[in-house]
Amino acid sequence: MPDLHDLSGKTAFVTGASGGLGAHFAQVLARAGATLIIAARRREALAGVAAGIEAAGGRCETAALDVADSASIAAIEPLLADVDIFVNNAGVVVEKPFLDQSEEDWDRVVGTNAKGMFLLTQAAARAMKARGKGGSIINIASILGLRQGAHVSTYAISKAAAIQLTKSAALELARFGIRVNALCPGYIETDLNRSAWETEGGKRMIQRIPQRRLGDAHELDGPLLLLASDASTYMTGSALVADGGHLVSSL
Repeated sequence: MPDLHDLSGKTAFVTGASGGLGAHFAQVLARAGATLIIAARRREALAGVAAGIEAAGGRCETAALDVADSASIAAIEPLLADVDIFVNNAGVVVEKPFLDQSEEDWDRVVGTNAKGMFLLTQAAARAMKARGKGGSIINIASILGLRQGAHVSTYAISKAAAIQLTKSAALELARFGIRVNALCPGYIETDLNRSAWETEGGKRMIQRIPQRRLGDAHELDGPLLLLASDASTYMTGSALVADGGHLVSSL
């Protein structure tokens, strides 16, 4: 059985890695032995993440990337030549009632979360196909791509698209040894959202999760490493859920 925690000799590329889950995913992959390339729009924040990885003994380089800009994506394509693991993590959300969501909101959220993921999956897959050694593409989706929540309609639509993108790409890329899977987190507590969960509405939402708690970022480490490593070589087109049972909660 391959070791999920040994990615020695592998190169991983993570988008949206200037903070939050993207930075966490990059650190997890680096601790497992992968060489990292991390990308985002905020170069200064990226540099801080890279410095932390290198201080811990890892190897990391950075790249400027706006996933909603096809020219920006084209500019990083040369960096994909030796990538074994590609993590499509960059994403945005707009929280508004459905009737208040604007065309601009749609363009921003769907352009980043769906179009950007589509173009980057293509770019990573082309590089992996040309290299001839296969690879693993991990698309960060959400349980909101599998069920609905109030005031996040454009986000939920974009994450549903991410899951279908994953399945469509997996079907056509399997013959090249390229695996494409989606990781679908439930509600994960972070520094950015902690105060929201402390409100009465947030506390009520937590009580609807069967485990009666939020997830912690480290609880995504196992699913991420499974999909990144050779322990999942017979998995492609999967939507792997880590949500404390939220999707199976009763209505």
